[in-house]
Amino acid sequence: MAPNSPGRERLATISEMTASLHHRGPDSEGFWTDQDAAVAFGHRRLAIVDLSSAGHQPMVSQGGGLVITYNGEIYNFREVRRELEARGHRFLGNSDTEVILAAFEALGIEQTLDRLVGMFAIGLWDRKRRVLHLIRDRLGKKPLHVALIDGALVFASELKAFRAFPGFRPELDPVALGLMLRQGWIPDRHCIWQGVFKLAPGGMLSVRAEELAGTSPERLRRGTRIWWSLAEKAAQGQARPDRRSIADLEAELDHLLRTAVRERMVADVPLGALLSGGIDSSLVLALMQAQSAQPVRSFTIGFSERDFNESDDAYRIARHLGTEHTELLLTPKEALDAIPELPRIWDEPFGDESQLPTLLVSRLARQHVTVALTGDGGDESFAGYARHLAAARLAPLRRAPAGLRRLCAAPLRALSDGALCQFLTSLPSPAGRIGINREHARKLAGMLDATDDRDFYRRVLAVTDRPAVRGAMGGDDVVDDAPALADPVSRLMYRDMSDYLPGDVLVKLDRASMAVSLEGRCPLLDHRVVEFAWRLPMAVKIREGSGKWLLRRLLRRYIPEDLSGRPKHGFNVPIGAWLKGPLHDWAEALISPDRLRRQGLLDVAHVRARWQEHLSGRRDRGYELWAILMLQAWLDVAREPLAACPVGPWPAGNRVVHQAPETAEQVR
Repeated sequence: MAPNSPGRERLATISEMTASLHHRGPDSEGFWTDQDAAVAFGHRRLAIVDLSSAGHQPMVSQGGGLVITYNGEIYNFREVRRELEARGHRFLGNSDTEVILAAFEALGIEQTLDRLVGMFAIGLWDRKRRVLHLIRDRLGKKPLHVALIDGALVFASELKAFRAFPGFRPELDPVALGLMLRQGWIPDRHCIWQGVFKLAPGGMLSVRAEELAGTSPERLRRGTRIWWSLAEKAAQGQARPDRRSIADLEAELDHLLRTAVRERMVADVPLGALLSGGIDSSLVLALMQAQSAQPVRSFTIGFSERDFNESDDAYRIARHLGTEHTELLLTPKEALDAIPELPRIWDEPFGDESQLPTLLVSRLARQHVTVALTGDGGDESFAGYARHLAAARLAPLRRAPAGLRRLCAAPLRALSDGALCQFLTSLPSPAGRIGINREHARKLAGMLDATDDRDFYRRVLAVTDRPAVRGAMGGDDVVDDAPALADPVSRLMYRDMSDYLPGDVLVKLDRASMAVSLEGRCPLLDHRVVEFAWRLPMAVKIREGSGKWLLRRLLRRYIPEDLSGRPKHGFNVPIGAWLKGPLHDWAEALISPDRLRRQGLLDVAHVRARWQEHLSGRRDRGYELWAILMLQAWLDVAREPLAACPVGPWPAGNRVVHQAPETAEQVR
């Protein structure tokens, strides 16, 4: 959208922008322009529901007053459609897009948003009022980037689309750069490019063309209204906790998750599930199979390194449930062959090493299905991360005066790993005995003297205590916007859901899945499930030394405890070992002293010292080095000619195992 006629000359570039996002919608493309208003929409479609031309976008409402382009899915669109039909509305097709438009016209925008269950990033042009509305779903599952380029407002699902717009002159944001090196990812409040921002989860930005003159991206961002507030839902939930019996809470959770899973199984294309073998993905798969007349397709990635291979756990769960299971076992070389693709897929430098298996399992699934359900979101809502257990364990010490905590922290850091684990495990905790491994113990010792919740969370997330940037570009961004929640674990979980979830977890899933044109759906992030979880007492989240206690209990309805009780690992990869072995030469080239000096961004002595420390075995610096290396690799491609995401075929030599369903053990 542009404020005056010169902007109209650039409307033709919309096709170049959408072409850069072909991977997100390979099935068709569409364009709509309003020359008088200097507004243009472009859309790439991944057809999921109503594969006919009746679902084509951009779409104009039947009344002609609204035009929409949107990415995502509305899972309860049939229910909303029935309500509108009862009001007399008649539909031309069967898509959720048409239902959204009809509801916006009949009910208004905010009332419609309250009714919708789903994930979405929406661009909506109101032709009568001449207002552009940009809208993002409650938890930020779908991305929406916004920029002002020579006075024109431009928005897209991925940053690479902006590079096709004339006049876009990207400059690195030093704060975002420092934050990426500190924690491995860029918070949703920031962007690697100056002058670009991400619409906040649950946010809506409404803009008139005449308002663009003289404004700035930051002023636009501050104009975002929050139509669904996580802070408000968390505070309300804790103010009115659900005191029902464990049996009643379990039954309610079962009903909510069955509904969320069933709604996400609606598709006119093949669908399946990504299975890690952990609590969350296993529960999602179990609920899918319990509500399916046919074996569900499930997909797992395994690694040849024994300590990181979880495919056997996934196989046993799939066999018990009777799914049609596909497993891909990767050797290090085959997995590492995908690494050059990562910087082009993630438009910003992204250093969460689990991006690699997430991409690989998405690519495996896309060979067979177009939609895959995942277990993302269970950790944030039900206290599944090791840091949640650590916060429960450290709560007594964190209540001590700051001076006393500082005195305790120094000698604890001097303890051996074994002695430190033993001491921290012995601390009293209302959650019961919680084991702490050596990897986490050393980090916990550094958190004892945190000055406040923000400082504690900063240390929790950090992959390094000193980012490798030159000068004062370190970055420090834990915003003090958390509601006044009662206990430290709840406050930590809120920050995970407001910061880590949209900035890391959902970025990882969206870019990895959409790079191969696979739609990922997350039942555990249904807003009704999230709101229910915030009403739960902490005692049903952390109990008997484990997190996600209520989820574990529910899972035992579908899967025996000996299959469902293993510790949480996630999609871990042996980055530390690979950097010493098959990735050594690649890494050395990216962080050679000459290269670092030419770039002038990173502290050469610091990077080289960390590298040598890691190679010598004195300290595992794998996570910190991965963030540095992903930045370096990203810098190589950031100003290359624009190209679509690479989606190459699998290299030869992979072992793919197809497991026929064993219906005798299926759960219904």
